[in-house]
Amino acid sequence: MPVRIRLSRGGAKKKPYYRIVVADSRRARDGKFIDRIGTYNPMLQKDNPERVKIDLDKAKDWLSKGAKPSERVTLFLSALGVVEKPIITEKTKKHLPKKKAEAPKEEAAKAEAPKEEAAKAEAPKEEAAKAEASKEEAAKAEAKTEEVKETK
Repeated sequence: MPVRIRLSRGGAKKKPYYRIVVADSRRARDGKFIDRIGTYNPMLQKDNPERVKIDLDKAKDWLSKGAKPSERVTLFLSALGVVEKPIITEKTKKHLPKKKAEAPKEEAAKAEAPKEEAAKAEAPKEEAAKAEASKEEAAKAEAKTEEVKETK
């Protein structure tokens, strides 16, 4: 019988609470189990000692009988020094675009670069023209205020 040490979920919606159990791997996650050896409460702070509680004697006993811990339980047991820390492999890069998909994007970026440079060159000219227009408007406004003062 393939025996696993794994988590069994409990708690309410959005408030998980797990029991660390020894169960037949063919059973449902929250189904029948052989032995309960601890608890895990992910809602608590990581430095809280109540977050993970494991009966080390039971865990060592089940490991000696051939029970295999799940990935998460292996991390818990390695933190307590019962088993070696697992090697975390480099994640896959399937989410990154393929080389063929990158090539058209690079070409499009190179084609847009001269356009952007031209737009940057025109931007100071436009700003200078706006500044001159605002100076002219300010001068006209001052002239109107002076005319109003003279007529009074």
